[in-house]
Amino acid sequence: MSQNQSVWTSIRFWRQSAAWVTGFAVILLILLTFDTIGQITMGTDADLKNGITKRVPAPTVINYHIDYKYDQKRGHEVPVIGKKEPFFGKEWSPKEAKELLHLGKLTSQAKNCMNCHTLLGNGAYYAPDLTKAWIDPKWKDMIAMTGSKTKEEAMVKFLMDPSNNATHGRRMPNLKITKDEAMGLVAFLKHMSSIDTNGFPRGFSKGVEEFKAGGTYAH
Repeated sequence: MSQNQSVWTSIRFWRQSAAWVTGFAVILLILLTFDTIGQITMGTDADLKNGITKRVPAPTVINYHIDYKYDQKRGHEVPVIGKKEPFFGKEWSPKEAKELLHLGKLTSQAKNCMNCHTLLGNGAYYAPDLTKAWIDPKWKDMIAMTGSKTKEEAMVKFLMDPSNNATHGRRMPNLKITKDEAMGLVAFLKHMSSIDTNGFPRGFSKGVEEFKAGGTYAH
C-alpha cells in the first residue's frame, strides 16, 4: 500500500511555485520600471509656467527662485519653486538653459568634482555636499566677500579663484575653471537643488531655517 506524498516534498509543487513567483516578480519589476521612468523624466518649460511640479524640473528652472521647506506629511524636505528671478541678469530660453546645464554637467565631470564632493549621493565626503549647494545661506557672505551683486556672480568668482575666496579650512584647489564653465556649473548646481531627492541630504532645510533665525548653519 503506497503512502500519500506530502506536498512539501513534491518536485512538481516547487516547480510550479517557482514559476509563479518568477512571473509575479517580472510583472512587478516591469511596473516599477515604468513608474520610475515617469518619476525621473525631466519636466518641460510648460510645466514650470503652469505650476506643475516634477521631481526633475526642466532646465529653465534656473529662471525661478528655489527654496526648501519641511513637509510634515512626507517627513522630509521638499523643493519649492517660486516666482521668476533673473539668472545672471536675464531669463534663459529653453535652448539656452539646456546648453548651459549641459556645459555645467560636462565641467563637473571634467574637473572631477566628485573626487571631493558628493553630488546626488555619489562622490566623496572630503568637501561639502553639493546636492543643495545653491540654497546654502552662506553664499550671502560670499556676495560681500567678492563684492558681487548676486549669488550666482559670487559663485562664479569663487569657482574661478577659490584660493582667494576660501570659507573653509579645507581649501578648494584652483582648477582653472573659465568664466563660461563656472556659469555652467552654477546653473547645474541650481538645477540640482530643484530636484526632489526625497529629503536627501537630510535636515538641510532645518539648517537653513536655523540660520535665518540667527543660529549657526551646519552643512
